[in-house]
Amino acid sequence: MSLEPGLITAALLGLLILSAVLSAARTALAEASRTRLSELHKKGEARAERVLALLDSEERTSGALALWHGAVLILAGAVAVLLIEYFAVLPEKLAAAVILVLAFAFFGFALPKAHAAARPEAVAMGLCSIIFAMIAVTGAMASTADKAARAMLRQTGDDGPQDGQSVHEELRETIDLHIKEGTVIKNDRDMLSGILAMQDLEVSDIMVHRTKMTMIDGAEDAKDIVAKVLKSGHTRIPVWKDSPDNIIGVLHAKNLFSAFQKHNGDANKIDIEDILLPPWFVPDTRAIPDQLNAFLKRKSHFAIVVDEYGEVQGLVTLEDIIEEIVGDIKDEHDAVASGVRPKPDGSYLVDGAVPIRDLNRAFDWTLPDDEANTIAGLVIHEARMIPDVDQAFVFHGFRFEILKKRHHQITALRMSPVKRDEVSD
Repeated sequence: MSLEPGLITAALLGLLILSAVLSAARTALAEASRTRLSELHKKGEARAERVLALLDSEERTSGALALWHGAVLILAGAVAVLLIEYFAVLPEKLAAAVILVLAFAFFGFALPKAHAAARPEAVAMGLCSIIFAMIAVTGAMASTADKAARAMLRQTGDDGPQDGQSVHEELRETIDLHIKEGTVIKNDRDMLSGILAMQDLEVSDIMVHRTKMTMIDGAEDAKDIVAKVLKSGHTRIPVWKDSPDNIIGVLHAKNLFSAFQKHNGDANKIDIEDILLPPWFVPDTRAIPDQLNAFLKRKSHFAIVVDEYGEVQGLVTLEDIIEEIVGDIKDEHDAVASGVRPKPDGSYLVDGAVPIRDLNRAFDWTLPDDEANTIAGLVIHEARMIPDVDQAFVFHGFRFEILKKRHHQITALRMSPVKRDEVSD
């Protein structure tokens, strides 16, 4: 006995709704934030606790929902075949098949998925009772299938997915949530964000570039070296011989002045090489947390950075790493941010070598730093060229005007905030 078209259509509509519910549920659980759910639970939302319970048994939950979704689609395909049989000619059958596929693709997948992704916590709480009911029916079967699949993967040497980044993402979400609620002040936020950002940074991202390094030629007269050390204001200065890439040691101001005093102020009697500290070379690709541990282990806080070919790229200090956490360490004579001078008209004169992260931290901007470390590098990346003096570009909410260049290096520029309607592509 054949089924009535109306009954078949009703069955397809029910399966379409069930597919939409499953798509929304799976997306909501995948996108939901444990941090936000915990905050909602603290405020008395009982359903948030139920969603957290689903997330705690993630494998069982996702397996059960996947099993349900697969069954729904298979059943929908079988019912669709029954409906298509009622059409007499091939063009009508093809048109009916296309309409059904599009309906399931849009209303059964795309639309509910987009809705759930936009407000995952609300959707997850709204559907948690349905999800629990589905798990009660197929949870044991899904768990058995999941264990069998993992056993097969272990035989091939695959231990399954890794979730190494989830903790950092949750911490970032927690910080953002407390900022929105006003329970975390800017300085605390910057420090917490700086600690998390360290995990993604390498030594090359925070080092003092070789073009900004103060270095001393070991062949110079001791009197000239003393004058340079006094003028530099640095405690430790790399010393080179024959070539700037051939660093033979690090001159510590304390050792220099001790030798100066020992020889009754006669700089000509000082042998600079005798008082140098051995240089410590580190690779520019070393992760910042690893370099921090290395500083602590060696009880040192000054290192020369080299690339894979052994060429000097810059230097890094313990202070550089600390500044990534607490911000730029400056005294009462420093500007708002090192290398930045605010102007009365609202613009900023900025050295090209100023790190983007320092600007974002000092002025609460959101300039991207994933493609470039310095503001000059950002301009070159966005302009896709090396600009000339007086050229100007508008992007990321600012107008960037090139003021000075040295060879192919942007050394100074003016940044002016622009209104949204002034920003061009």
